[in-house]
Amino acid sequence: MAQSIYFTTPIYYVNAEPHIGHLYTTALADTLKRFHRLMGDECRFLTGTDEHGEKIAQSAAQAQVSPQAFVDNISGVFRDTWQQIHIDCDDFIRTTEPRHVRYVQRILQQVHDAGDIYFDEYTGKYCVGCERYLTDSELVDGRCPDHQTVPNEVKEANYFFRMGRFQERLIAHIEAHPDWIRPARYRNEVLSFLRVPLEDLCISRPKSRLTWGIELPFDDAYVTYVWFDALLNYISALVSPPEGRDISERWWPVCHHLIAKDILKTHAVYWPTMLMAANLPLPAHIDVHGYWLSGESKMSKSLGNVVRPLTFDAHFGIENLRYFFFREMKFGTDAGFTYELFIERYNADLANGLGNLLSRTAGIAHRSFGALPPKGTATETSENIADQAAALTAGYRDAFEGRAFHQAIEDMRHLLAATDRYINEMKPWALAKDPERRDDMAQVLYTGLEVVRILAILLAPIMPRKCADILAYLGETRPLDGAVPFAELVAFGQLSSGAPIDKAPQFFPRIDAQKWAQEFAQQTADTADASDTSAQDKSALATAPEVPRVMAPPKPEITIDDFAKVDLRVGMVVSGHEVPGADKLVRLMVDIGEAQPRQVFAGIKSHYPDPAQWVGKRLILVANLKPRQMKFGLSEGMILAGSSVDKQRLVVASFDGELCGGDGVR
Repeated sequence: MAQSIYFTTPIYYVNAEPHIGHLYTTALADTLKRFHRLMGDECRFLTGTDEHGEKIAQSAAQAQVSPQAFVDNISGVFRDTWQQIHIDCDDFIRTTEPRHVRYVQRILQQVHDAGDIYFDEYTGKYCVGCERYLTDSELVDGRCPDHQTVPNEVKEANYFFRMGRFQERLIAHIEAHPDWIRPARYRNEVLSFLRVPLEDLCISRPKSRLTWGIELPFDDAYVTYVWFDALLNYISALVSPPEGRDISERWWPVCHHLIAKDILKTHAVYWPTMLMAANLPLPAHIDVHGYWLSGESKMSKSLGNVVRPLTFDAHFGIENLRYFFFREMKFGTDAGFTYELFIERYNADLANGLGNLLSRTAGIAHRSFGALPPKGTATETSENIADQAAALTAGYRDAFEGRAFHQAIEDMRHLLAATDRYINEMKPWALAKDPERRDDMAQVLYTGLEVVRILAILLAPIMPRKCADILAYLGETRPLDGAVPFAELVAFGQLSSGAPIDKAPQFFPRIDAQKWAQEFAQQTADTADASDTSAQDKSALATAPEVPRVMAPPKPEITIDDFAKVDLRVGMVVSGHEVPGADKLVRLMVDIGEAQPRQVFAGIKSHYPDPAQWVGKRLILVANLKPRQMKFGLSEGMILAGSSVDKQRLVVASFDGELCGGDGVR
């Protein structure tokens, strides 16, 4: 029976451009929407950007632009990124939009009128990174566990939401709906948190400290706390959707909200109590996933270990990464990402697996028939494969609805492996040489190609464009939007026999892992000394001389437009190496948020003899300097340095603060 489902992702904070942590949650919603449409369900999907708060105001000030100009830029990058990689959202909301501002003020006034917002003075430990007050129990060694900073002691008068008034009601809801928070470990985590009394929530910031926010409707001297603002977007988008009419009554009760585990408390405690105070229903489900880890660390912009979606797409294809996401992560737990692991999985599952099965069966069919083969006469083995395919499709919906994506893909791989064994045993390439075995050959090829057709339908929610190309090649033109019942689409034996077939393109060309590693190693290879570099290179990599230098005269003036041509980026050094045979150079690998760290040769060895001392530090990199092919390697930028006060040594410009790796320097 068809159902309606409303998928929402967190709205992403616009203090940096999107990375694959954002992509995973967004691709999850996109995949679930496509899956449920395949099942015949009606779906709506919302994502967007969170644009108010103290961090945004600070970032805008550092960039020397208005907060509105700052958020317009980054929000546009999010929207454009999702469009370029074909994320199929129905609405994209920004918390600076008038439709959202109006709704937030309406709810604030309603909750205030009900007596659940009051004014008081408060002293507490405030974390700017979290944009909230932290309790002593939340601190680890006196620091915020997420940002590793010591909170500021702040005393000020503010408005407070009586969150504690709704604690027992929230507990009762969670206990009455065991699958409201999924997986169960996160439900238990929330219940554990709720064992102690909830403190009331500070929901305002005085304009004397912060003006960038939604003004309180009952006191124009204050703006709204960013979480009370942001958490209402999931319903404000329905009250004022692009369609122009309120559709909240239809979609809000069927909201399935998708989040990472780091924002569980705000979405499973703050949000539902706010909704209760406003007499609004709670979302149907909160689905919580784990972190993507780079090494042992969470992938995050503050650690400088992020991967940008568009950069990855340019190198490897974003849909291949989506497959990796659902293949590698058991929903709710953490999973690791490295390029080496991605390539290994891609080659094993897609290039050598699905792609290989398609290319070799289609290749023989093209040569032998010039068309998709006839069914031939079924055998016991081929019937077993058909039965295995039927079992796979029968359990497919339960696996996806239970968020067991990895298990569904594992079952697909088992079917693929069984089909490969069958083809290897039957050797259709040998049967093609025997005119009397033409029927047997046709049957083997048909079985292999039919398995590919069914797997392409099952994988289409994850890899929509790639699978659409495969299905079109196999003559499967029926839409995957519920117009044709799912059971009918995946019933074994529907391959379009006789349809013309060209030589199969390489849908999943193999990535040469060794070649890729060599290319990467070449970029990071040791270089000899800079004796053959040009004068420009020597200037860029210059070391301080042995004697104090005379102050150089100023260079000719430039305009702000000239300076704007220089792209200065914050880069985190991920490794530092000596350069054998070079008495001036060190080799630094600098991560500025691209797919791979950049190799930079710097003439600082006489002043910093141990290049490893820079690991973990953030430097300023001239990111758009034309790469220079030196004698034994490529230098992909220049770090900034200057003379010390006594003119005796070179000092590299670096940051002690928590600047975002990859962000521009202004």
